[in-house]
Amino acid sequence: MFGNGFPEIHKDTSPIQTLLSNQKDCHWYEETIDDDLKWSFALNSVLHTGTSEYQEIALLDTKHFGKVLVIDGKMQSAERDEFIYHECLIHPALLFHPNPKTVFIMGGGEGSAAREILKHKTIEKVVMCDIDQEVVEFCRRFLTVNSEAFCSKKLELVIKDAKAELEKRDEKFDIIVGDLADPVEGGPCYQLYTKSFYQNILKPKLSPNGIFVTQAGPAGIFTHKEVFTSIYNTMKHVFKHVKAYTAHVPSFADTWGWVMASDQEFEVQMDEIDQRIEERVKGELMYLNAPSFLSAATLNKTISLALEKETEVYSEENARFIHGHGVAYRHT
Repeated sequence: MFGNGFPEIHKDTSPIQTLLSNQKDCHWYEETIDDDLKWSFALNSVLHTGTSEYQEIALLDTKHFGKVLVIDGKMQSAERDEFIYHECLIHPALLFHPNPKTVFIMGGGEGSAAREILKHKTIEKVVMCDIDQEVVEFCRRFLTVNSEAFCSKKLELVIKDAKAELEKRDEKFDIIVGDLADPVEGGPCYQLYTKSFYQNILKPKLSPNGIFVTQAGPAGIFTHKEVFTSIYNTMKHVFKHVKAYTAHVPSFADTWGWVMASDQEFEVQMDEIDQRIEERVKGELMYLNAPSFLSAATLNKTISLALEKETEVYSEENARFIHGHGVAYRHT
């Protein structure tokens, strides 16, 4: 149990917790990308670890990327470059919408998605719905960069399954964001990537000009068929207009993908994006502007053809999962 009222983290004997528990012996963190590929980086220390009802949680202090949040053995964000992921997740949808006022975040317990949304002057209400209270409290306490977002009066924090919460609400939202953990087998999130969820629960909760955007997993030359192409194809079966885009995130050791969708066309011209950023966004964005979004949405031939040819629709019975897990160890 962490001090100062932090909720109790359940004891666990899984490999990552066992190996992370002895901080003096943990010199490296290693994540399995595939059966024959691993990604590792040097640690200064293991700051905190725990296991909630749903997921394993670790906060690592790395030599290269600063503080790193790891959930279920998969890198979620790193202090030095998380702005790439979160700016790409949040700002395109809000900038393409004519006047976004209300946003519902599925997941997002880290607080970074809410932080980016609250930079927009038009925003009146943000609902952040995360199933895992321990993850939310963990991030609220240790990721101080998001303290202002957690304290905002515009933020409504709900600890609940996002599917159930959306289903019971009568209100509609201008933007719905999927800031979910990757779909890992046995994890709590994969059902929120399915056609039935998008079609029957999520889409009816969008306002007439509403836009849905989700993180869609790795989208590199060797990894785009894990989940990225099937998530894109699934959304095409539900929405009239779907746009995929990607960016390289150094701490993920890969190109990452996002998909946004709407029944209204994405009509904003590229030269209008920078103008909307200047008019709507408080402060400076570190990554996203009109040229970078145009580049992100211009996919290479391999990825473009894979998206075009994908036939699989993501469902509970036909789900794809991200491979891999991570551990910390002493390099000898």
